[in-house]
Amino acid sequence: MPKPFLSIERLTQQFPDGRGGTLTVFENATFGIEKGEFVCILGHSGCGKSTIMNILAGLAEPTSGGVKMDGTEVSGPSLDRGVVFQNYSLLPWLSALKNVTFGVNARYPEWSKAKVEQHARDYLAMVGLEGDVVHRKPSQLSGGMRQRVSIARAFANHPKLLLLDEPFGALDALTRGTIQDELLKIWGGTEQTVFMITHDIDEAILLADRILLMTNGPFARVAESVEITIPRPRSRTEIVEHPNYYAIRNHLVQFLGQRSKELAGQKSDDPDQRPTTVRIDKTAAAEPEPEPSRRLHAVND
Repeated sequence: MPKPFLSIERLTQQFPDGRGGTLTVFENATFGIEKGEFVCILGHSGCGKSTIMNILAGLAEPTSGGVKMDGTEVSGPSLDRGVVFQNYSLLPWLSALKNVTFGVNARYPEWSKAKVEQHARDYLAMVGLEGDVVHRKPSQLSGGMRQRVSIARAFANHPKLLLLDEPFGALDALTRGTIQDELLKIWGGTEQTVFMITHDIDEAILLADRILLMTNGPFARVAESVEITIPRPRSRTEIVEHPNYYAIRNHLVQFLGQRSKELAGQKSDDPDQRPTTVRIDKTAAAEPEPEPSRRLHAVND
C-alpha cells in the first residue's frame, strides 16, 4: 500500500510535569494526508493540536515518532512548508507588498525583481488587496487585511504543505466568512495540501475534505477521521441545505461534547492504530424495500 503524501507515524509528545515526572500530551498519533487534500483537526484545548502543527512545520521535535512529507523526513523549517498563524506574524517594518516579496525572493532567488513583485501583487489581488493598500505597513491595516497578507504570502511561496493555525480566530464573523471564501478560491486553483487547526465546527465542514477528531489530553489521540460528504464547490449559504450537513455537524458536536471526554486517557494496545474512518451520507440511494408478500384470499367456489 503506497504511503500518503504526508505521513505521521506514532507521534508522541511529552513535557516535564514540574514534579520530576513527564506529562504525555498525545501518544502514537498516526494518520496520513493525501496530496492536494484539505484536512482540519478539531479537539479541546490541551490535546496537542498546535504541538502537532509545530512538529509538521519543523518548529518543534517530537519525543518519539516521525513525519515524512513526499517521502522525505521532516526536520527543521523549510520553504516547502508555509505557516499562517492566528496573530498574523508579519514583519512590521515592511509594507504588505514587501512582506510577500520577502518570501518569494527567498523561494525563487533566480527571478527578476519585476517578476517577484508581479507575482506578489497577483497573490495579494487574489485575497482582495490591490492599489495603494499594498504599500501600507501592517500597523496601517485592519486585522482582516493583515490576515489576507499572511495568506497571500503563504500561497505565493508555493509550499508543498500549507499549515493554518486558527487563522481566522481573531476576526469578526463577516470578515472571517469573506476570507474563508477567498482561501477556498485560491486553494481550488492549486495542488497545495492544507492542514488546518480550528475550533469552529461550521468552518471545518465548509473548508475540509476530512476532519480529524482528537480526544482530550493527557494521552490524547487522533480517534476519528470524518469524511465531509458534501460536494464542492461549497458556499456557507448552501451547505446548510445539504442533507448531510446537520448529520455530520451533529456527529462532530457529539464527539467533542461527550465522546472526547469518555475516550480521554485510554491507551491503545496497538501503537500503529489509525483513526476510525467515519462516513456519513444521507444521499446514498436507499435499498429498495422488498415487495410485500402476496396474500392468499379465500375464494368461494
